[in-house]
Amino acid sequence: MKIVLAPDSYKNSLTAKQVAQSMKKGFAKVYPDAEFVNVPMADGGEGTVQSLVDARNGQMVTETVVNPLGNKTQAQYGLIDDGQVAVIEMAQASGIQFINQFTQNPYVTTTFGTGELIKSAIQKGAKTIIIGIGGSATNDGGAGMAQALGAHLLDDKGEELQYGGAMLKKLDHIDISEMLPELKDVKVVIASDVTNPLTGENGASHVFGPQKGANPEMVDFLDEALSHYADVLKRDLGKDLEQTPGAGAAGGLGAGLLAFTNSQMRSGVDIVVDYTGLKDIVQDADVVITGEGQIDFQTKFGKTPIGVAKATKAVNPNATVIAIAGSVGEKISELYPLGIDAIFTCVPGVEDLSKAIADTDKNLQQVSENIARLIKNTK
Repeated sequence: MKIVLAPDSYKNSLTAKQVAQSMKKGFAKVYPDAEFVNVPMADGGEGTVQSLVDARNGQMVTETVVNPLGNKTQAQYGLIDDGQVAVIEMAQASGIQFINQFTQNPYVTTTFGTGELIKSAIQKGAKTIIIGIGGSATNDGGAGMAQALGAHLLDDKGEELQYGGAMLKKLDHIDISEMLPELKDVKVVIASDVTNPLTGENGASHVFGPQKGANPEMVDFLDEALSHYADVLKRDLGKDLEQTPGAGAAGGLGAGLLAFTNSQMRSGVDIVVDYTGLKDIVQDADVVITGEGQIDFQTKFGKTPIGVAKATKAVNPNATVIAIAGSVGEKISELYPLGIDAIFTCVPGVEDLSKAIADTDKNLQQVSENIARLIKNTK
């Protein structure tokens, strides 16, 4: 029997690699002679770097960069495929974890640090950059990112704009003559399932601004600033991005990447499926086990378990696909027609969250063993 273990991480508990190892221990108690293949997965959000580094035997790189509030911080990214491919999570440098209720202010937060990570990867020789753009604290349209790569965003006096989305109202023109020369030869793959445009009622400021600290007045101002930014991008760079699906991701970083780099947007989990070679691995699998910390009806919108299920069924429709979650929410029946055959929770009973997180390894082993026993007795 061939069993493929392709889970996402369990947030605040185990990495995807650790989850797969826990699942394997449980299954091996029933199927000690099975062929096990561990394939750590992710969906472009938190954990994507670690998953791809683990899957491709890559390495982690640490850089000192600017966080969204303009302070120095340590951030990591991954290099895989002999350094030819870099994997970056923008949240490492510009994420919402850097702000709190007292410091959140999308008028001033910047993606400059994300640009510094991109620059570092390029200078180390990366020819392809995969960048996950979830979890941002920013609303600057990727302006800071572009400045870190050498673009000049100038006001009507020819002075460089300061950090933050509010400053885009003062943007007069863009000069890209001093951008990093190597950038033109680098392919950027944007991992995002967000389809919001840059501006408007479904745009970056209106939909995501409030969770970053914007009140209604700030939302309107930031939306106007991004609209002006879009006009200048169209005039100076020939990029008409204001209503492009996904341009509003990460406070408009989607638009910034599309404007200043040779980039394309793809579903995060599809990227990970490709780079892990999952479809080749599952072609002759009998059972595929996936999972993540929480599974509910929202899982169908580009989350790892659905990505794994779809990839598996596309090449091996007879394989059994089982998902294990820390928590199972509403309307999971909507997931079954999409390729998942069964869903289980690993939590054995009522307990507080801290204990459930602490016991994840033990609980995963137990439910994996139970599932294996069920499979064995129905074969």
